[in-house]
Amino acid sequence: MADRILEVRGLKKRFPARAGLFGRPRGWVKAVDGVDFAIHAGETLGLIGESGCGKTTTSKLILLQEPPTEGSIMFQGRDITGLAGAALMAYRRAVQVVFQDPFSSLSPRMRVEDIIAEPLEIHTDLERAAIRQRVAAVLELVGLPSDVAPLFPHEFSGGQRQRVAIARALATDTKLIVLDEPVSALDVSVRAQIINQLEHLQRTLGVSYLFIGHDLATVAHISHRIAVMYLGKIVEHADSDALCARPMHPYTKALFEAALPSHPDDRHAATAVAGEVPSAMNVPSGCRFHPRCPATMPICSQVEPVLQPRDGGGEVACHLY
Repeated sequence: MADRILEVRGLKKRFPARAGLFGRPRGWVKAVDGVDFAIHAGETLGLIGESGCGKTTTSKLILLQEPPTEGSIMFQGRDITGLAGAALMAYRRAVQVVFQDPFSSLSPRMRVEDIIAEPLEIHTDLERAAIRQRVAAVLELVGLPSDVAPLFPHEFSGGQRQRVAIARALATDTKLIVLDEPVSALDVSVRAQIINQLEHLQRTLGVSYLFIGHDLATVAHISHRIAVMYLGKIVEHADSDALCARPMHPYTKALFEAALPSHPDDRHAATAVAGEVPSAMNVPSGCRFHPRCPATMPICSQVEPVLQPRDGGGEVACHLY
């Protein structure tokens, strides 16, 4: 996994908060505020954090659904911010997304064969017969028989619909898939099947994933590395095994300790975290987590910590270390 397929440096996104009759900006929402990470070929990077921490905005920037305010996004060594024309089309062929709810992300008026064929018709010059062959091939890849192609989305279960969404994402020989909470709307047993299918596809095709999720057990299982995001910044990242074995940032500890234990007899003392995520328009001074942190010190409200090497590999941004 030496080759970096995606590299994000100093990524920022600010939205104007407007008010009044003429909609003048009364402030700026710092949705993403200086994010750095990389994803290697054939690797899964998990991105976790509470709602409102900037995970989805980060994915929108990578998918070019929103322009970044500052920073760079490098895909296979090329800055993709500002792409247009043929270069933009080539990027969209290589980078796809699978959303949380497959029922709302698949058109109810289109048959499965047309849903999967649509990106091929837009991005390739394949003949109709070749497109049908590709549709059948990707359906087989995701564990569905090719004879389901004439059916409509409502004729499938939730897990099968998500397989169709994954097939659509793979249709154009994709290199990177952004998985935005792809299993949170599914039953637990179906989640395991979809995760196993994603892992099989990664081993078979060498595709890379950015896996955004709330379920820590799922993220930890599928990810090679995990980045923890809080209020627009990454506060800790490390290999999945190292982070799960020893989370160091108080926020990371709180996320893991708030999750259900793996066994009913397990007991652990949860870290007390008060309140909710502050507004991204009024970011606390110093460490952004200090108003909620159980281990806060005077320096925490004065100086913003930077990412430093952590024990066991990776980095952590905390004055405790």
